[in-house]
Amino acid sequence: MPRLKISSAADSSGAANQQDDAVSLDDLPVWNLSDLYKSPDALEVKADVAAATNAAAAFNKRYKGRIAALAASPEGGAELAGAIEAFEEIEDRLGRLISYAGLLYAQDNMNPAHAKFYGDMQERITTISTDLLFFTLELNRVEDATLSKALEDPALAHYAPWLRDLRAMRPYQLSDELETLLHEKSVTGHAAWNRLFDETMARLTFDVGGRKLSLEAALHRLSEKDPATRKEAAHALAATFKANIPLFTLITNTLAKDKEIEDRQRGFEDIAQSRHIANRVEPEVVAALVEAVQRSYPELSHRYYAMKAKWLGLDKLEYWDRNAPLPQSDDKVIPWAQARETVLDAYRGFTPDMAEIAGRFFERGWIDAPMRPGKATGAFAHPTVPSAHPYVLVNYQGKTRDVMTLAHELGHGVHQVLAAKQGPLMADTPLTLAETASVFGEMLTFRKLLASATDKERRKAMLASKVEDMLNTVVRQTAFYTFERRVHHARREGELTSEDIGRIWLEVQGESLGPAIHLGEGYETYWCYVSHFIHAPFYVYAYAFGDCLVNSLYAVYENAQEGFAERYFEMLSAGGTLRHKELLAPFGLDASDPAFWDKGLSMIRGFIDELEAME
Repeated sequence: MPRLKISSAADSSGAANQQDDAVSLDDLPVWNLSDLYKSPDALEVKADVAAATNAAAAFNKRYKGRIAALAASPEGGAELAGAIEAFEEIEDRLGRLISYAGLLYAQDNMNPAHAKFYGDMQERITTISTDLLFFTLELNRVEDATLSKALEDPALAHYAPWLRDLRAMRPYQLSDELETLLHEKSVTGHAAWNRLFDETMARLTFDVGGRKLSLEAALHRLSEKDPATRKEAAHALAATFKANIPLFTLITNTLAKDKEIEDRQRGFEDIAQSRHIANRVEPEVVAALVEAVQRSYPELSHRYYAMKAKWLGLDKLEYWDRNAPLPQSDDKVIPWAQARETVLDAYRGFTPDMAEIAGRFFERGWIDAPMRPGKATGAFAHPTVPSAHPYVLVNYQGKTRDVMTLAHELGHGVHQVLAAKQGPLMADTPLTLAETASVFGEMLTFRKLLASATDKERRKAMLASKVEDMLNTVVRQTAFYTFERRVHHARREGELTSEDIGRIWLEVQGESLGPAIHLGEGYETYWCYVSHFIHAPFYVYAYAFGDCLVNSLYAVYENAQEGFAERYFEMLSAGGTLRHKELLAPFGLDASDPAFWDKGLSMIRGFIDELEAME
């Protein structure tokens, strides 16, 4: 079933849904969704729903029960290729519909009409795609030898990467009846709990200084220079989280149990195995990454936060000081036009083609930037479908971190534009590799800004900010992955209380952040707002994967720039057709080498060394 696919920023604490009174950010762009549909009640929406319904029914009637025979026929390759092409066309139409509904919902999930349209469209598409479900199930039952023979036909060989990835789930496939039941109940199962989480979070308010703020606005206060403001915001967040923690505990317990039931039925041996398969990455590669990051906690996060405590004149940082800016940091508001030029200039310095693609997002209404109640928190890039184009969402507050977030999401956007030529079935990139493009775009922008920082104090503030972003991406997300694993394992022994989950959260955060940060009362509830735990279990290690990979990739770029941009664009243009080993081979990199991750972590270590030398 097509779904709203997003690639999002690793840490959303720098954005806000409500603007400060002193901030003037005029003329921020909003999406022009008319490239998809003019409105929810447009005739084109009804026409596409009807066309998809009829096409899916016709496809079912023509092919159901015949795939094995077609594959074994003399013209099996051409026959299967024709079926896949028809399937792909229906998927593109369904993807356009759910993308439009999902983006409207992301713009304002407190709008009842948008919420209803999104819910109705999820139900319609689930019903329509039930007629298509047999196709992938039957393809996976085709014998290997039969499929290999059919793949000799060039038309079917085009789809070989998609068939390879589809058949990775072959050992875990259930009966047609069970697969259909799981498919149809998804809208009243995990999708419904996801929606409950989103709408609850959107409606929460946090009393900070007598003002009722949204989640992102309150989180933004944790990045203010004034310690009293940070403390007040932290306590307000904790108070509201605590008041609502029973609901978030119920959601977490239910989704963890729901996943355990399906994993058990499918025969998965590890709680994250389905994510590894979706990411097309070997479990041992992920394990090597996690082990390397955890081994580096003392020399990365522990060391950095101890230094930061000294800079702020504290024996220990309170948890609300973790993202506090340094006293010498520049807190001027960065106008949108300046943010745009900063990112495009950085991209242009790499290759004009990258800047040209990113420029389309600004020129054609592909970015939604203003903060407003009901808007999705954080930031994301959504590819929609290859017959359309991606859309980027940010909550722009005018801080340096917001410029980095813009660069991050536009990296996703450029990747999605380049990969679109692979078509609806093969344009989608595994999360691990999707984060490569975004983090690379962010690194280009940071390096551009750092090169212009001739003043020692400004350079120190920029390096510190970058280190914190990298720690958020690598250490924090690895800790999130560890937290998820412990929660899901514990849930298999019985339902967890809020205190149980809070205890696991504090243990994992303490391990990762180190002794220089005091995790005081209230912080035990902060697990509840991390939407990745709800929407995409075990997604989070993809950020650490992407950051470490980009650090190694950027080192290759610095040492041999000639021809690099061309190879980089070829990598992004491959979409989901190649695995990480094939994609990185032209750069002389191999993520399956255990030493690879230490190379990636060395860049963070080097930045911290430089900061330490400045003391």
